[in-house]
Amino acid sequence: MIEIESLSKRYGDLLAVDDISFTVKPGEVLGFLGPNGAGKSTTMRMIAGFLAPTQGRIRVCGHDIEADPLAAKRCIGYLPEGAPAYGEMTPRGFLSFIGDMRGMAPALKLQRIDEVTTQLGLKRVLEQPIETLSKGFRRRVGIAQALLHDPKVLILDEPTDGLDPNQKHEVRELIGRMSKDRLMIISTHILEEVHAVCTRAIIIAGGKLLADATPDELERRSRYYGAISLRTADPERVRSLVGELSGVAGTEYDAREQLLTVLAKPGQSLYAPLTQLLRQHDIVVQDLTVERGRLDEVFRTITSGGRRS
Repeated sequence: MIEIESLSKRYGDLLAVDDISFTVKPGEVLGFLGPNGAGKSTTMRMIAGFLAPTQGRIRVCGHDIEADPLAAKRCIGYLPEGAPAYGEMTPRGFLSFIGDMRGMAPALKLQRIDEVTTQLGLKRVLEQPIETLSKGFRRRVGIAQALLHDPKVLILDEPTDGLDPNQKHEVRELIGRMSKDRLMIISTHILEEVHAVCTRAIIIAGGKLLADATPDELERRSRYYGAISLRTADPERVRSLVGELSGVAGTEYDAREQLLTVLAKPGQSLYAPLTQLLRQHDIVVQDLTVERGRLDEVFRTITSGGRRS
């Protein structure tokens, strides 16, 4: 388990992290979300032991990160933002160096290098200088060094930032496989990452923790939760007709997408009454979708309003 209590970090007059507290339990994949400059990376570095907090306590697997840093760090695998490495080294040489720094026995080190490079698909580039690798492969090397000592906790800071769609998909697949037997924290500002890999999400902005919930719980806070989006040849007629339904909170029309969205009042289900209304009036619909809520809208509302929820 990771336990964070009243954690703050100040740089002169700048309060980068402001009195945040949370816990992460085994089996959870925690998405740490926020806009650029929110304090995500600073918090990650404090949890990993790279920065000392101004105040507060951090315990990793029962070890206090300041009172017993070596024991805590043995439990942690950490991928910093950008996956920095020594470009002139090969992946094999870099991982061997990391193993030596971790104090791993030679036989165990060789065994783990073989295991993680197989797991991460690095075998064919093991002897190639890291600086010549693609961003996707460099990110894999970074994840490999974080996994090398088989940690119970894995902390990944912006693991897919700057990658193309195929590379993002590959890294997310890797995260999904690795999460089965580890506690994981993933810092990101990419909202689609939350649905792809996370079981829980924390939103931070201005150094403050503003929300802590599952992705589904966050989406249910959206004004679009339960809304019906549809395309039809006569959207204005549909807009006039849906006023007959008591559960309708309003409508929106996107002319570019030719998409009409019928918003539901809290706790109301629109699918059955709306589809019945469309049939009664012989309105042809090209497609119809029940919205699950829009995480980007929830994110903007929380981070711009600065409210805790």
